[in-house]
Amino acid sequence: MTKPLEGLRVLDLTQYLSGPQATLFLGGLGAEVIRVDNPAGDPVTRTPPFAGPKGVSLRRQTEEDLSVFYLKRARNKKAITLNLKEEKGREILFSLAEKSDILVENFSVGVTERLGIDYAAVRARCPNVIYCSVTVYGQTGPDAHLKGYDTITQAASGLMNLTGFPGGPPVKAGSALADSIGGVFAFSGIMTALYHRERTGEGQHVDISMTDCLFSLIFDEPLDCYEEMGLPPRMGNRIMRISPFNAYPARDGWLVIATGTNAHWHILARTIGRPDLIEKKEYANIEDRLPHNEEIDGIITGWTRERSVEEAIRLLQAEGVICSPVRTIEDIKNWPHLRERGMLTDLLHPTAGKVPGALAQGFPIRFSKSPGAYESPAPTVGQHNDEIYRDVLGFGPEDIARLKEEGIA
Repeated sequence: MTKPLEGLRVLDLTQYLSGPQATLFLGGLGAEVIRVDNPAGDPVTRTPPFAGPKGVSLRRQTEEDLSVFYLKRARNKKAITLNLKEEKGREILFSLAEKSDILVENFSVGVTERLGIDYAAVRARCPNVIYCSVTVYGQTGPDAHLKGYDTITQAASGLMNLTGFPGGPPVKAGSALADSIGGVFAFSGIMTALYHRERTGEGQHVDISMTDCLFSLIFDEPLDCYEEMGLPPRMGNRIMRISPFNAYPARDGWLVIATGTNAHWHILARTIGRPDLIEKKEYANIEDRLPHNEEIDGIITGWTRERSVEEAIRLLQAEGVICSPVRTIEDIKNWPHLRERGMLTDLLHPTAGKVPGALAQGFPIRFSKSPGAYESPAPTVGQHNDEIYRDVLGFGPEDIARLKEEGIA
């Protein structure tokens, strides 16, 4: 079956995670994604840990070793080198843009304008191109010029102030959540712009602020009302409006138990052998239980501590209690569910093949008629120079050799 974005060409001027996440999805759905790297290569390729013929290590073990991050994020992409600081390099980029549908960049605000490849410049040559910019604060506003990383975005958006335990310090999420979410929003913005172009023929600028994206998700919670309700900003693994809802220790690990309704609470109380709790007035409704979270959690912990995670989960699920083990990465690697859904795949190296002892994430969106997937490994730096310069731009062998000699490609 063909993929839904086959026939579309994407110029990928991104680095690190937020932009590459968006173009990774586009490539997984069949778009021809062309990474445009400086002739020196993508700095992420030199970021540990590395992977190659001898497996994964914090230090390079062979000349072939590339960053694990690059190998995951550059799958299903082609790669060319192009010096955008040179006029000839910029002219080549415009020629490529004229033959492309989408351009994605995540430079700091002002960089593309200084290089002369900002949206206004590209639109003048390619009015139907969709140009997506991904930055920490967006292209407009008084803080647009500030630089940042994922953790900066988590701090700026308010997420860090919510993460952690009452009385403790703010904590970042365990993964680069802001970068990842920014990439997903960029992908969705690009897809919407494609639909708009299909209807009108017009390209447009998609301006993605990672801070906007993260804030739009966390502000579903009434954070501005917490103080008035006497709630701390950080609640650990609890949810302020539900009780009980927490992570509980077992003999050999942790599990999460969640009750969203009074009926859920009744099932849980019976399952742990405490039907008497249902009759207690102070536990009758969610709003009654909230002030008694500590004592309720203590009762549940007394039950979970006497069992293994596997036993507790088996007993709880048998009665319909909503719960899950807190899985380690080793647990996840052995979880049949993710395996069956194709979410654990071999990590491939462009020259060494399958990397020993390393896995990559699969394509997460399921379609019944046009499935997405990552079939090809990340490219080496400039691997597709000859193909793109020859087949897309019509350059001859001498032209390509001259570009290399001049430091353009």
